[in-house]
Amino acid sequence: MNREQILKACKEDPESIVTFIEGLLATIKRLEERVKTLENQLNKNSRNSSKPPSSDGFRKPKPKSMRVKGERTPGGQAGHKGHSLEFTANPDHIVVHRATICSCGHHLEQESVLRYEKRQVYDLPPLQLEVTEHQSEVKCCSVCGKTVKGEFPAGVGAPVQYGPRFRAVAIYLSQYQLLPYERVGEVMEHLFHHKLSEGTLVNANLSLYEQLEPAEREIVEQIASNAVAHFDETGIRVQGKTQWCHVASTDKLTHYFAHPKRGHEAMEAARILPNFRGIAVHDAWAPYFRYDNCLHALCNAHILRELIFVLEQEKQSWAKAMIDLLLEAKTTIETEGPLNVDTINRFANRYDHILELGFIEDAKQNPTVDKPSGKRGKPKQSKPKNLLDRLRDYRLSVLTFLYDANVPFDNNQAERDVRMIKVQQKISGTFRSEQGAKVFCRIRSYISTAKKNACSIIDAIQKALRGDPFIPST
Repeated sequence: MNREQILKACKEDPESIVTFIEGLLATIKRLEERVKTLENQLNKNSRNSSKPPSSDGFRKPKPKSMRVKGERTPGGQAGHKGHSLEFTANPDHIVVHRATICSCGHHLEQESVLRYEKRQVYDLPPLQLEVTEHQSEVKCCSVCGKTVKGEFPAGVGAPVQYGPRFRAVAIYLSQYQLLPYERVGEVMEHLFHHKLSEGTLVNANLSLYEQLEPAEREIVEQIASNAVAHFDETGIRVQGKTQWCHVASTDKLTHYFAHPKRGHEAMEAARILPNFRGIAVHDAWAPYFRYDNCLHALCNAHILRELIFVLEQEKQSWAKAMIDLLLEAKTTIETEGPLNVDTINRFANRYDHILELGFIEDAKQNPTVDKPSGKRGKPKQSKPKNLLDRLRDYRLSVLTFLYDANVPFDNNQAERDVRMIKVQQKISGTFRSEQGAKVFCRIRSYISTAKKNACSIIDAIQKALRGDPFIPST
């Protein structure tokens, strides 16, 4: 409709023009909302949302730390204990380099030694496998004539086999250093001149998996009985399909659990949350809140990222006040220790006041629109309103770190434990079978737990292969 047609229609039928303009305005509003939704999706990254850094692609956001600038300079701090090689009192080998002739030409063979200047070199001995032959005596009883054989030690069952330490090193390279099977074989061949077949390594992992059943059961029970535990989940690829690896952890324990589902069904199968009575720290994934047998503490690092999005993309000022409050509370706890009641109340009152301002500001920016007739469900809300509702409804879970000194500010413990699962996926891409995912998760749970308890990983694997796995003390 051109200008002349519009003017003519205004004279003949003004109501139709009003209807036409209303339709245009409604269309413009829908398009504006659509554009805003697409812009929000485009502007989300690992700094202002829960998206992982790997999803940022080549348009990586500039890092912007929320930490308060401190007084310390970069590098080692005063009093920091350095690490360097130290002289040993009992070297394995001593090589004497004799002074034979002086620069003047005089021979020194008959001169006495005044002192020795010492320098020590730490190096590896030649790497080679040692072969131990086990011989079982065979005797004939002179009384009954029965043939009797000596017993081979446990674990020596084949005519020729690799020992537990060699297998432990191979498993360490595969399950901890995350080398693919073929490269593990190459490393073992280069170091020890024995190429390990893929089948042998698979069997070694399966053997360790079976030996670790009691250790995994103990880890599950200990996490379930802990006062505070961290929970998270991440996608994994199994046989080319997306499944989920669930992690439950503390500073001393780690449990990984692979399952086709992400939510409640998987949490039930993992057997930790159904029996947990402490404080569960997580990222507000809804299925966690189905467990009312425990208390919940939310990860404030996730909340800060969402607040950054509201501040930078939605331009709502209350988000800056909430960021400042959370970071100030975190810094206060780190510098002063557990807070007294007055300080806690002051932070909590500020939190409530900021929420009130936030609801007012969002209502002005995003006024409520009546739901179209015939549409089911709740009207769509703005992202700031969704965040405000969560901060209000889960107020205690957000502020738990103020009240309980044992509860951290964020869920970094679980996120650190999840990180190596993502590294494994980047290297290997997919598990070939569900059993392979289960084997990896159980072995990795054991290795992570051993490392957290300052145990030698190779020694811990070797003990497990011998039927005596490391069990963390309660």
